[in-house]
Amino acid sequence: MASVNKVILIGNLGQAPDVRMTHSNMKVAEISIATTRRFTRNDERVEQTQWHTITLWGKLAEIVEKYTTKGSSIYIEGRLETEKWQDQNGQTRYTTKVIAESIQLLDRMQR
Repeated sequence: MASVNKVILIGNLGQAPDVRMTHSNMKVAEISIATTRRFTRNDERVEQTQWHTITLWGKLAEIVEKYTTKGSSIYIEGRLETEKWQDQNGQTRYTTKVIAESIQLLDRMQR
């Protein structure tokens, strides 16, 4: 039986990308984007913002490093990946990230 692990997000960066190099000299970037859901509840307008951690590898990392900054609007397609780790108290923790597979920059080019 087939399965699908696909995420599509459009949001804005909460800060400039955090870019580093791996030991094999590949760039990896981590960005945090906000998506906001707007709706009406009891005749009152409500906004709910969710923050998503996105990891980008190679050429995608180079693109976000060069062309985005805090507030930039971006379209991302990717997959969910959950990491399991131990905190300093020995508690098991989980972190879910989106691994980007393609992106589109939605801001007009300023450069």
